[in-house]
Amino acid sequence: MFPGGKKRNNPPCFLLILSKYDFYGGIMSLNWITEKELNEIPFDTFLLLEECQLNWIDEERYADAWGLALRAHPYVVWAIAKRAPQKAAWAERMLKHGKALPPADTQALFQAERTLLRAYEDWIAYAVNPEIYHRQPFLQWDERELTGLCDFAGKRVVDVGSGTGKQAFAVAPLCKAVYCVEPAWSLRRFLRERAEREHVKNLYVADGLMESLPFEDGFADIITSGHVFGDSPDAELAEMLRVTKPGGMVIL
Repeated sequence: MFPGGKKRNNPPCFLLILSKYDFYGGIMSLNWITEKELNEIPFDTFLLLEECQLNWIDEERYADAWGLALRAHPYVVWAIAKRAPQKAAWAERMLKHGKALPPADTQALFQAERTLLRAYEDWIAYAVNPEIYHRQPFLQWDERELTGLCDFAGKRVVDVGSGTGKQAFAVAPLCKAVYCVEPAWSLRRFLRERAEREHVKNLYVADGLMESLPFEDGFADIITSGHVFGDSPDAELAEMLRVTKPGGMVIL
């Protein structure tokens, strides 16, 4: 029996790999961005975030920082409402909260903006320079840890939450084709440019989320994913099951 209560013959074989690196936007300081780099990033970078990222903002945190920042940049409230309508009421509430706060000098506003940029520095890094993410030490693992797990030859692979392509580019030389699913536009661009630069001809890039993959039932022989599974595990697992062929493999 699988998620949704449906029976399935010849279910996929699951290989679960637990990583010691798990990051979630807005919950912890990752220190991917140096203080010097952070000080050069404008608050308006939040205008570059995806709908899904805006929807993931924790409404219970950083109320005073959001209030001060949105009071100084009210057009961001309008942009949030247009990009992520589910977050419109929260943005308006934060603006109202900000208007009720005491006057703030330039330094207080600067610190509020830095607090928010640091809190969501993973998304900010993706937007301003994906190389910041690409250079992180936790992505420097031996690719044979993945390629030695199963036979990728002639297989159609879907890599979910591709980021800058660590897993996708590792398996591309071995498989028939690899499809990179990535919701961040800046990372999709990075993946396409990297594929062109490295002359990888069998890598394709698509917009999508783990719980809503843009593929038909049974599309993939193998699904790979790293650091993105677990926000909505039942829905995510059900969607990966749907896209994986009977007898295929999901590697997390």
